[in-house]
Amino acid sequence: MAPQRITRKDFIINSSMLLAGSSLMGCNSILAASQAEAPEQRIGTATGKNLTLKNVRLETGFIYEEGEVTGTKTELFTIELSEGKIKAILPNNPGAKAIDAQGLLLLPAFKDMHIHLDKTFYGGPWQARRKKNRTVQDMIAYEQQVLPEMLKTSTERAEKLIELLQSKGSNFARSHVNIEPTSRLDSLKNLQQALENKKDSFGAELVAFPQHGIFRSNSEALMKEAATMGIDYIGGLDPHAIDGDVEKGLDFIVQLALDHSKGIDIHLHEGGEPGLRTVEYLIERINENPVLKGKTFISHAFVLARLENPKLEEVAEKLAAAQVGIISTIPFGSIMMPIPTLYKYGVDVRTGNDSIIDHWNTFGSGSVLQKANLMAQLYGYSTEFELSRCLKLTTHNVLPLSDEGKRQWPQVGDIADMVLVDASCSAEAVSRISPVTSLIHQGKIIFHNSAV
Repeated sequence: MAPQRITRKDFIINSSMLLAGSSLMGCNSILAASQAEAPEQRIGTATGKNLTLKNVRLETGFIYEEGEVTGTKTELFTIELSEGKIKAILPNNPGAKAIDAQGLLLLPAFKDMHIHLDKTFYGGPWQARRKKNRTVQDMIAYEQQVLPEMLKTSTERAEKLIELLQSKGSNFARSHVNIEPTSRLDSLKNLQQALENKKDSFGAELVAFPQHGIFRSNSEALMKEAATMGIDYIGGLDPHAIDGDVEKGLDFIVQLALDHSKGIDIHLHEGGEPGLRTVEYLIERINENPVLKGKTFISHAFVLARLENPKLEEVAEKLAAAQVGIISTIPFGSIMMPIPTLYKYGVDVRTGNDSIIDHWNTFGSGSVLQKANLMAQLYGYSTEFELSRCLKLTTHNVLPLSDEGKRQWPQVGDIADMVLVDASCSAEAVSRISPVTSLIHQGKIIFHNSAV
């Protein structure tokens, strides 16, 4: 890495030179953040349409020894951003009046593809999960008690959680949001308000999630109404264990998605024959309705971790053919998901933080780069090449270098969603969970941590 770290003073001086010449950013920019602010709270919006960065480190190829990738080549560049896109990638000009990236590595911005922004303790007093609540049914009963109080602050806490994700390099999330009789549509409305407040610095997809069961809690009408309220996916939860009928539950979800031109993203925790039947029946329904191919996902899908190899490979092949993706939080312990097999067959695999510090889960760092690191450790991906490929879990398949070592990102015309990290290459970023120093969303700096 560059021996000299970017300081807040240097960042402001370099940025001010650029801003003075072209009036790139408004007074609400992070560059005008108060000295009294903690580094992790320097999140704002840069309102200008143009931005230039110098001394930006990009990966340019692999280093080989006896046919093996042993390192990654990088070079410094000057990059011009305009109207939210990459306008030019130029030979580095250290003397340019531009924001100085100080040799930090530029990577695609991260995406959290499974999270619950609508219910969290984050931003409030510390609370750990209560031991007595263990099963999904137990947790549903407990949730019915605590949701009314949580709804009072859910907009503000969602915004704090978004800021945590931004500080870890994510500028996009797919959030499941409760649709059930206790909160009715208020959880959705509150989260939509939070996303409206963050619309210039964060993107999102919403999943209407019947957390208490579609039929178990008589949520059919609420789900139908939610489908008209700006959501992107129809969700579901363990149709056999919670609602008692795999086919009935999935038929409702598929039809609602078809009626409103939405995607599907269901939670599936249960294993055994009911879990496998859920996966196979959903594949059947998607094949019957090809418009849903590429728009359907199964979150968790723990049943896949318990399948014997011949059956696992059969199911993985069917998932890939139906273009049904798997979203895994990369669990560890007694459940080890068969991610390598899913990748082998071309299944779309994504990840997310799921619950962060709420009544379901005490933990959660907000970092999807940490998920890539965990995947690498679980499956023994430790070489330069393997670690560099693991980054795709964090960026949803966007990698700076192709498998052949050709630079494929960034390119002129790409959306300017990117992060600067304190690492020499992708492999190091994954291995060390390298800290994010800046996040750029659609060409605007929306987070900067000068303490790194």
